[in-house]
Amino acid sequence: MSDLKSQIVAQLNLQDIKPEDIGDDQPLFVEGLGLDSIDALELIVLLQQQYKIKLSNADEGPKVFRTVRTMAEYITAHQAQNS
Repeated sequence: MSDLKSQIVAQLNLQDIKPEDIGDDQPLFVEGLGLDSIDALELIVLLQQQYKIKLSNADEGPKVFRTVRTMAEYITAHQAQNS
């Protein structure tokens, strides 16, 4: 998950946050890192560019992007389907 955290920090240009500062189960939006809807779009781009995964249903977004762990689980599940 540390690679994913590094990718999130780089993709979102989070200058004041180090990957190790992000907890695996820390909420990414609102009370957690405080990400917003623009950041959500950047996370979708990250999934497409780094992992060749398209979010097929926009309603999945809040569940997928809840924490780094939920993102990692989604990536793992969809990479298994694509291979």
